[in-house]
Amino acid sequence: MNVSTITLLDHNSIIRRNKNKNVFLLALGLLLFLGINSVSAQEEIVEEVVEEVVEEVVEENDYEPFSIGAHLKNMHTWHGFVVHQGAVIATNIEYNSKNEKFTFGFWGGASFAGADIVTNTGETVSALYKEFSIYTKYRFSDTFFIEAVSHNNYTGVEERGDKLHYWSYDKTQGYNFVDLNFGYNITPNTLLYFATIINGGSGDYQIEADGALEESWTHYFEVSSKVWENKNASLSLFAGGAWSFITDKTFYTEGAGNIINVGATFSKAIAIKNYKLPVDVTVMWNPEKEKTVLQLDITLF
Repeated sequence: MNVSTITLLDHNSIIRRNKNKNVFLLALGLLLFLGINSVSAQEEIVEEVVEEVVEEVVEENDYEPFSIGAHLKNMHTWHGFVVHQGAVIATNIEYNSKNEKFTFGFWGGASFAGADIVTNTGETVSALYKEFSIYTKYRFSDTFFIEAVSHNNYTGVEERGDKLHYWSYDKTQGYNFVDLNFGYNITPNTLLYFATIINGGSGDYQIEADGALEESWTHYFEVSSKVWENKNASLSLFAGGAWSFITDKTFYTEGAGNIINVGATFSKAIAIKNYKLPVDVTVMWNPEKEKTVLQLDITLF
């Protein structure tokens, strides 16, 4: 091997070493780049996981399965009826599932003054309004729900001379019945509400010629819509009617069907220092009974 050959080999060796050095530096830089970005990506993933855990903990701590409420009213109306014409206080306690789909609760009302009722002997006496009802609701979505209510208005039952049977649903007792209801929001501000009194209900029957009691299965349909709103107030309109496909009368009407509940509700949050007191004023007109009333409803809590 001559000198020129050795020189050429040395030159090639130097070139290879330089190439290997460049490849090493490039690989090192790539690893450092990937490592830095990997750490950054891992940090982002960790931050997201921590945020999700924190949100879940906050939601868990904020979740309150039970709640209570109270309303003070100058009278109590329902589906075109004036249930009690004097001042009442209404309270409720309910359970709500964490996903806010299921609700189960109790609702009660009591009056401050009595109303005249006729006893079994024909006398007129005063009786305080008393009601204890059970309700449950399931929300299939933000727009559709189904609910069932067991109404128990036992005002004047004992004053009339009758025996109080709270859990009895005998149609002749006149104070216990169940309705099944559906609600659907066709828009965020407009609700369609359909209710049916199941199996006739107490007092919801017709006496046939042979003395038999024909259950009416009363249906009630209402449309309500919020037509105006600002920061602290809103105005809603509503109209409802009742009918029965079975009998010539319903729980609400003297005939087989009629418009019985037309009106408007003005809602306003009244500021009292740092507290806002929700107040509703409803004007209700029942065309069949030719009755118009103005109801005040104050939400205490």
